[in-house]
Amino acid sequence: MRFEGTLKTWHDDRGFGFIEPTQGGQEIFVHIKAFPAGTGRPQVGQVLSFEVTLGPNGKKRAQDVQYPVRARRLPAHRGEAPAPWTLPRALAIPAFLVLVYFVAMRWGLKPYVLHVYAGASVVAFFAYVFDKSAARQNRWRTQESTLHGLALLGGWPGALVAQQILRHKTSKTSFIAVFWLTVLANVAGFVGLHAGLEGLQALRGLT
Repeated sequence: MRFEGTLKTWHDDRGFGFIEPTQGGQEIFVHIKAFPAGTGRPQVGQVLSFEVTLGPNGKKRAQDVQYPVRARRLPAHRGEAPAPWTLPRALAIPAFLVLVYFVAMRWGLKPYVLHVYAGASVVAFFAYVFDKSAARQNRWRTQESTLHGLALLGGWPGALVAQQILRHKTSKTSFIAVFWLTVLANVAGFVGLHAGLEGLQALRGLT
């Protein structure tokens, strides 16, 4: 027996979501493998036709998902709200700006460093844009190691903003854990660079 419903939530990074049945009742789990091949990535708000089966854990899940003809494809994520700003995410960039001010007052700031951060952030932001677009259209994705590398090189502010605005890469725990490690490593390198250069100049002054 087939049912119809609306894709209520979708975690693209993890490949699953939940369908709200038209006739009411509990939301139905759906995995990416239940969708027909070659139809692109599922989008929140799409009307779906599906069958129901029991998963290994005994809970209901959708199978043989189809797009009804009258609602084959909806505009991709139209009106999708940005991800909510948690406290650590909201404070990360302002805290870094305070640190930049402290470093500038304590050791002096190398102007080229800010240029690197600005450039890397722009590149990182658009890397997330392209990856989000690729995820929607089921095309080749940007490797996670590339996204982390850009963050490590100073692009993490742009990456953080992109994650929030695009609601992309915000639900995959392993990715987020590595992302914050790259942020910490980059900030430590930023402080160490300026402190080290100041110490080197002091040693040269003694000689």
